[in-house]
Amino acid sequence: MTIYVGNLSYRATEADLRAVFADYGEVKRVVLPTDRETGRMRGFAFVEMNEDAQEDAAITELDGAEWMGRQLRVNKAKPREDDRRGSWGKKQEY
Repeated sequence: MTIYVGNLSYRATEADLRAVFADYGEVKRVVLPTDRETGRMRGFAFVEMNEDAQEDAAITELDGAEWMGRQLRVNKAKPREDDRRGSWGKKQEY
């Protein structure tokens, strides 16, 4: 399972997130997406932990918590459903 962490401060780093989530167990991976054009963080992250129980505990404790001046949104990440290419990337049938 992957955890979605939203409403992050733009100052948050991978090390910051690892430190916060380490209170709930071993962190496997942290991904902080950045804007392609500006290189600036997009305000959300994905965190993976070793065990589902650890992830569940982190979600329960951190969702709604204030961190770095912002109220976090923490929940199970949902698979990406949209095709960002839109109609331009799809084969057209005539």
